[in-house]
Amino acid sequence: MSKASFKTAKIRGEDGQQETHYLFYDGETIAGTVNVALKKANQKLEHQGIRIEFIGQIEVYYDRGNQQDFISLTKDLARPGELTQNSSFHFEFHNVEKPYESYMGINVKLRYFLRVTIVRRITDITREMDLIVHTLSSYPDADVNLKMDVGIEDCLHIEFEYNKSRYHLQDVIVGKIYFVLVRIKIKHMEITIIKSETVGSGPNAAKETDPVAKFEIMDGAPVRGESIPIRLFLAGHDLAPTMRDVGKKFSVRYLLNLVLVDEEDRRYFKQQVFLLPKIG
Repeated sequence: MSKASFKTAKIRGEDGQQETHYLFYDGETIAGTVNVALKKANQKLEHQGIRIEFIGQIEVYYDRGNQQDFISLTKDLARPGELTQNSSFHFEFHNVEKPYESYMGINVKLRYFLRVTIVRRITDITREMDLIVHTLSSYPDADVNLKMDVGIEDCLHIEFEYNKSRYHLQDVIVGKIYFVLVRIKIKHMEITIIKSETVGSGPNAAKETDPVAKFEIMDGAPVRGESIPIRLFLAGHDLAPTMRDVGKKFSVRYLLNLVLVDEEDRRYFKQQVFLLPKIG
């Protein structure tokens, strides 16, 4: 498949390494050229037809072989016959609906790809090319400050206030931590962004959490009335948008986890869900 001047994006592969693929959005046309090169001059390649498919697929890792195709489009490129020279075939999938974001998770992946098949009597020749799809969400500008309290009766009261409840993937979480009451000796404080992935539903659902970013907020003992400004930069971390019941298979959400550690290494924490839509 030819490499035209499309935009590209990166996604983490199954091996954990970043992969670069062509980028498309919902409703965009996918078009290009399939180039078939014969291995030797004067060679003939007999075939029963050549086709290209555009596929959107969800695969659960612990149930491999049971993929769910939520998109499957096919175009015939050539009728049965033979190729006697290198050949090129143009294809176009017009205004294709792509309802979900590409995703590579802990137990599940959602991928879009093109598959070319040269049908032969004995063994088909197949090649695949992955694509990345980004979906855009539209939200009103209005948002509200959120407040998260951590407390132990008569010992500790901390308020964590941050500026909104939803952020885009390159955003900055801005907030402030207030120490209202401090009667225990705190030596360390951190905020962790946790990705929570749920595959399936009910008692058989597989739930995994992955700490994707950690920020050290304080190293030392605070005093009553003290406040600490917070700026957490989301760019550069392995984040995907918040996803709800995708294909009735999986969901992804994010938690802000505020953790305090006292001098006896006891840990106190509080979690708050926040949204990571891909803002258009």
